[in-house]
Parts: sequence; structure tokens; C-alpha cells
Amino acid sequence: LWPVPAALPRLYRGHVIGFVVFVASGLTIGASQYAFGEFVAPLRAEFGWSQTQINLALSFALVSTLGAPLLGRAADRWGTRPVVFLSILAVGISFALRPLITELWHLYLFSALVYLGFPGSTILAVGKLVPLWYPATVGRATGAVTSGNNFGGLTMPGLAAFVIVASGWRSAYLVYGLIGIAVALFSLLVVTEDPPAISRAMLASRRGHLAARSASTSSHGLSLGQALRLRRFWLMLLGLAAVSFTYQGILTQLRQHFEEIGLAPSQATMALALIAALGVGSKLAFGRASERITARWGTVISAALQTIGVILLALAQRTSTAWIGIVVFGMGFGGLGALLVLVVQEFVGMKHFGTVMGAVQTTWVLPFAGGPLLAGMIHDVTGDYRLAFLIIAALFVVGAMLLMAAGPEAATAPTRRAQPGAAE
Repeated sequence: LWPVPAALPRLYRGHVIGFVVFVASGLTIGASQYAFGEFVAPLRAEFGWSQTQINLALSFALVSTLGAPLLGRAADRWGTRPVVFLSILAVGISFALRPLITELWHLYLFSALVYLGFPGSTILAVGKLVPLWYPATVGRATGAVTSGNNFGGLTMPGLAAFVIVASGWRSAYLVYGLIGIAVALFSLLVVTEDPPAISRAMLASRRGHLAARSASTSSHGLSLGQALRLRRFWLMLLGLAAVSFTYQGILTQLRQHFEEIGLAPSQATMALALIAALGVGSKLAFGRASERITARWGTVISAALQTIGVILLALAQRTSTAWIGIVVFGMGFGGLGALLVLVVQEFVGMKHFGTVMGAVQTTWVLPFAGGPLLAGMIHDVTGDYRLAFLIIAALFVVGAMLLMAAGPEAATAPTRRAQPGAAE
């Protein structure tokens, strides 16, 4: 058992673990997705690469979807801590090595490495740890921890822009790398899912009444084989894949799209920051709502808001319309990071969550690899992202319809509906 550092003797260990995952996901998603656009102009200026060539680096997200089953299986078998540590470390090393880029294939190699660490530093870390440490308020806690994604969106682009202006894009990548390595090492000190350690921490922080519930949560759920025999699981699988086009197909292209529709560079950065800020509130709201209306219906609402927002952004002729689209999209987009995890937990429970979540992520090969390629190719042909955004908006509608048809949630999955008086 790795103890909490002595400087934090009275702090609930679940809070420390949640903070580690919060920061890890913020760095991973903030640096690789939100801040992606900050590096496009410097890379194009220095190397002369096209938009499609640079966007192809995003398509190496397929490494994430292909590696997720192995990482999920490893987390179920050997524990979450080594998976989280190695995943965050891979992210940190990926950015720390990017100052050495001289060829296009270097960018692709380091992008593949960061995506190798993607599942373990984000979805698996949240999905495996939060329900054990916050068994009575999983939705709210998941929303709070995954708001780290949006915290990364608020901080990482601005940090990159500042360092790029002051010292160049290579220095900006190095800063990201050093942060990642530091967080990885700290995770070794605090992350655990050992039941006795959880019980002791809960007793010490007056949460002892939740210890049995935490143990029960970890021991119930469907295996992958059982889930694959259910029609509703397949509908859920395809629905989540469709709405996942938002990450690589929309988010990573927004910085450039904003400037192309008339926003100044400073306004474009501000717009991304606004989406990230809205995402924090969205995650908290959708996390809380999932305890009442279920995460599946929360995802349907999220997809609907994103559809409206993306259509407004695609068709905007005036900046005022674009800002309305930004707000609507941000309200829907933010909650999705929490809902993706919560939906799978609703359908299959926690006993085999890592293995099942890994299998779910394999269906994201097309949105993660195809989304940026679609956007980049259409942009190179038409000169903008409008058509690509409209196509992805249509996929959001399809995803929402599949999720609506996927109910009800599996009865074997433990409910997360908060009990009266259950506090953490």
C-alpha cells in the first residue's frame, strides 16, 4: 500500500486520487486536443506541411482505441495504479520528446505515443476509481473529476500560446512533457483500489457507512461475453461511437474554424476557453442529472445540444451567430466526457468495467481516426470546415436515436441513484 504523503494526513484519500485523475485528464485532453490548433501555424510555417498532413497526427488516436482493450484487461487483472502510472508517463514522454521533431513521421510517432496513454490517463482512471471512492454519488463525482478535461481546455491552450510567443513551440511541448512526468510520479504515491485501504480511508473521514457499498459496487456487473449477447449493448456501443466524432472531428478543428469565420486570433482562443468553461458546468450538471434521469438520457440531451451548436457554427455568417453556437455546443459537449463513462457503468456495472470499456473504445476507431481526416480533406478541397461539421452533426442525430432505442439499462448494473442522506 502506498500511503498518502505525510503533508496530507487528514485529507480524504479519494479527494487526492480524484485530483490526480483531474490533472492527468486535463493535461492529456487539454494538450492533445484543445491546444492542438495552437501548434498548427508554427508547424506549417517551419515545415510547410498541409492541414491534412498535420491533421493525420490526430488520426493516430486509433492507437488509443486499439490499445484500450489491453489496458482495460490489465487494469481488471493487475490493478489500476500501474496502468494509470504508465499511461500518464507515456503522455508526458510523448510531449517531452516533441522538441526533437524534424520530420513529419516524428510528429506521427509522438502522437501515437500520447494516444497510447489516452485510455489509462482518462476514461479507465475515472471509470475504475471514482465509483469505488464515491459509491453514493458516482454521477456527481465523475462530473467533478472529468471536469479536469475542461480545466485542461481552459489552461493548456493559453499556456501553449504564452510559451510559443516567449520561447517557441518546442519549449511549449517540453513544458507539457515535464508536467506529465511529474503527475505520473505523484500517481504512484496515491492511487489505489485496495478494499482495505478504501475502508480505512472512509472510516477515518466519517464515510465508514459507504465502505460496504464500495465493496459491493466492485463485485457486481456483466462480463464482456454477457454484454455482447444483449441487443441494447450493441445499440449503446454504436450510439456512443457516433457521438464521439465530436472529439477529433470538431474540437480539434475549432481554433482554425473560428478565425476563418471572422474571429480574431485572440477571440478564437477566448472561444475555446469559453467552451472549456461551459464544459465544467456541463459535466457537473450532467453528472448530477445522471443520478436522476440516467446517463443514457443525459447523453441524448448532450448530443442534441451539440447538434444545434455545430449547425450554428457551420452556417454562421455573422460572429454573433457563431457565439451562440459556441455557447450551445459547449453546454452539450462538456458533459459528454463524464457521460461516456457513466453510460457504460449503467449497462454493465463495475466488476469487468475495464475489459468492457476497452472493448467499447475499439468502436471509436472510425470517429477518432476518420474524424480529423474527414475534416482535413474537406477543408483542403472546399477551403473551410462547414460541410465536415454538417456531416458530423448528422452523425450526432444518429447516435442520439441509437441511444434512445438502447434502453432500458441493464438491471444487473448497480444503480447510482443517490439515496436520501447519502453524502460523501
